[in-house]
Amino acid sequence: MRLRLLIINLLLTLSAMIASAQTPVAPYKFDFGGSLGMSGYIGEANSGFPFRHPGFTADLGMRYILDARWAFRASLATLGLSGSTADMNNVLPDNAQFDFTSQVWDLNVRCEFNFFNYGIGETYKRLRRWTPYLALGLGVSMASSDGNTAVAPSIPMAFGVKFKLKPRINLHAEFSMTKVFSDKVDGKLYELNTIKTDFYKNTDWFSRFTIGIAYEFGKRCETCHYVD
Repeated sequence: MRLRLLIINLLLTLSAMIASAQTPVAPYKFDFGGSLGMSGYIGEANSGFPFRHPGFTADLGMRYILDARWAFRASLATLGLSGSTADMNNVLPDNAQFDFTSQVWDLNVRCEFNFFNYGIGETYKRLRRWTPYLALGLGVSMASSDGNTAVAPSIPMAFGVKFKLKPRINLHAEFSMTKVFSDKVDGKLYELNTIKTDFYKNTDWFSRFTIGIAYEFGKRCETCHYVD
């Protein structure tokens, strides 16, 4: 009898713990918004601080809000990149110096994880109006420089902070790094060292620091009743 009561108490305690650990459902399914900021580059013409030659970047995106912790976002971004070998310590043959400018378009889909239950609502849901978040995804990037165009897959990685200004309006600040599986984001600079590399052994990355806003829509039905 005591063993049965102990098992029941353990099951009740475990059920309470699981219930308390459940992530609250977000009131809206989607949000749409954009961001502006500066872009940077790491590659043959810059191996250090990515924003040494800052450019302009902007994006538009739509997010599917799974719950208060998880979301999926698809976005299209454009960014300007530039660099110069004159800023580097490496010496090229014949002391040659090169620079480039490039326009990049990046389309990606990524998964976002909020550190805290993000939102505005009842106290028992333990929601917070702000949260740090991490993001990881897959994409494709197209870079154009000096009449040369290259298209390649990419992996975006990001860290940011969200703040809910109002129940349907979100602000965010984000820093991201994107690995591009091509050595041609900076045009023909991949030929400077005359060394051929595999598509995954290249040094072309681009980074973005952005501030943005998004508006939520598509209200979820928290209590739905079927009427015949």
